[in-house]
Amino acid sequence: MSVTDDLQPSKLGTKEHWENVYEEELQNFEEFGDEGEIWFGEDSVDKMVDWAVRNVPPKSIDYSEGAVALASSIAQTRSHEGIQFHRCDFLNDEPPLLSDEHAGDNGAWDLILDKGTFDAIALMQKDNQGEAPVDGYPMRVARLLKPGAHFLITSCNFTEAELQEKFVTPATGLHYHSCIQHQTYTFGGRSGSICSSVAFIKPAST
Repeated sequence: MSVTDDLQPSKLGTKEHWENVYEEELQNFEEFGDEGEIWFGEDSVDKMVDWAVRNVPPKSIDYSEGAVALASSIAQTRSHEGIQFHRCDFLNDEPPLLSDEHAGDNGAWDLILDKGTFDAIALMQKDNQGEAPVDGYPMRVARLLKPGAHFLITSCNFTEAELQEKFVTPATGLHYHSCIQHQTYTFGGRSGSICSSVAFIKPAST
């Protein structure tokens, strides 16, 4: 049984929900300067950014127009005009490339970051053929990465072991690279953290 099989479809897996969320957050940002809710807390974001800065510089896509507008507005207020933001349905569209990038069988991206996207996709309804969109996500990531490139994911629904089970497969060819430590909590004799952050690497061509 897949680690995603136990999750039931939810409004969190619909584009309509996120369009409504980001429409409200964009309005709040424009009126009050409120940058909106940060999933898993600011600490998780800071740790992902620190990891990215040490490895490769990021660029951003989202399938919600509102998310792109909000991120672009926040970047401008922080003087990060050099960051590019694009609307893109990651599961179905080809992400836009930088001017010096070239798509091919070996991918074009040096780094893919995911903070909550895999979680949301895992809550999507199955398609007409009974296939869960989340099952195609690992291969999509692997195909877009260059040899030697990294994939860093933060999830609140899956443990480090479950993420490794999903992404480290013969089909993806991805290898475990490292993990980011988050604060742990103990309850009922068991310890854990509110989220898991794991980095994977696509081996360089030999």
